[in-house]
Amino acid sequence: MKPISIIGMGLSPDDLTAGHLELIKQADILIGGKRHLDHFKDLPARKKDITKNLKKIITFIKDRIENGATDLSIVVLASGDPLYFGIGSLLIGSIGADMVNIYPNITSVAAVFARIKEPWHDVHVISMHGREQKIALLSALAKKEKIALFTDSNNNPAMVAKLLIENNRSDFKICVLEQLGTSVEHIEWYELNNAAEKTFSEPNMVVLKRNPVEVEDIEPEGKPYLGMPESCFDHQDGLITKAEVRAVAISKLHLLTDSILWDLGAGSGSISIESSCFITTGVIFAVEQHKKRIIQIQNNKKRYNVNNLEIIRTKLPQGLGNLPQPDRIFIGGGGRDLEKIIKAASSRLKKNGIIVINTVLIQNIEAALQPLKKAGFKTDFIQIQVNNRKDMPWGERLESQNPVWIITGNARRL
Repeated sequence: MKPISIIGMGLSPDDLTAGHLELIKQADILIGGKRHLDHFKDLPARKKDITKNLKKIITFIKDRIENGATDLSIVVLASGDPLYFGIGSLLIGSIGADMVNIYPNITSVAAVFARIKEPWHDVHVISMHGREQKIALLSALAKKEKIALFTDSNNNPAMVAKLLIENNRSDFKICVLEQLGTSVEHIEWYELNNAAEKTFSEPNMVVLKRNPVEVEDIEPEGKPYLGMPESCFDHQDGLITKAEVRAVAISKLHLLTDSILWDLGAGSGSISIESSCFITTGVIFAVEQHKKRIIQIQNNKKRYNVNNLEIIRTKLPQGLGNLPQPDRIFIGGGGRDLEKIIKAASSRLKKNGIIVINTVLIQNIEAALQPLKKAGFKTDFIQIQVNNRKDMPWGERLESQNPVWIITGNARRL
């Protein structure tokens, strides 16, 4: 049996080389999607349409091999490049590498980024074609700037836009590229709300690109130190861990030079910034959902030149699955979702890791302790209340801050 030729079509027959075309002309059996076969209606080869049921194609080819059709020339037409999310790997695994010759072509992703005139060496690619990949997409949104998606009739651009809206990922815009390589090719960038309401022609691909964060032009101000005043940070009035509480919470983390720290609900990033005093070879991940606070973290990162701080925008507890496994976790926000966040985060914590939770709500003390105890963590908690000096017309007085509970979970099992 002659080896089967698997030829990448690129975007259209215009991308086929003379060698590709000669193999196609000599084919006794030509296998491909209907839109590919339509380009070669005039050829005498027997045509076999590839449907969603790829097992039928595998069975069809295997039957020809087993029946000893040694002189037949079989050519399979693949979209883009056969080995890039294509049928090539399936055929190799099913009939063996010795029975296959691969003829590559331009990948769909390369063509997409050429169309929108953007580099793609840093793009994250996910195939949602016939696959359930919503969790993988949400995880990628947490740390990737550019994402390319292969779509299908169910996992279509409108569905993708709705998924982002439902998960508060308005920090991305969407580009839909319809029927690339045809006379009706259409490429357009959309706001998520607009894309969610549209119907797009098939086939299509999607590119998601994070909107740029507007960072102030700030000159570095030197090295951070433990317990810096609030005035040292770009922050929203009052929404920052107070200096003394910050110092105690960081002490409870027992940070090492090579620690991987998740700062969840990072706010202005004050915990992340001061943790960099101790974490010098490790990495700090500041996770926050609000755009304004993301900008504040960016500003503070630049102000103190913290190069090992990665900033992730996502609504917790989503987006944690794609982050490196931590050995230290700090949770400074969470509200009603605190218990869910603790469960999701603590399940990823390395052996002997430490999790520290700050809360001012009495209800959240139990919400924090119970999931930690249930997971086998050794727990401890303290209450800290700071009284600050306040000037008076004829002297000084103390003004109390809100009491804060600092809860610690140690992954050394009881």
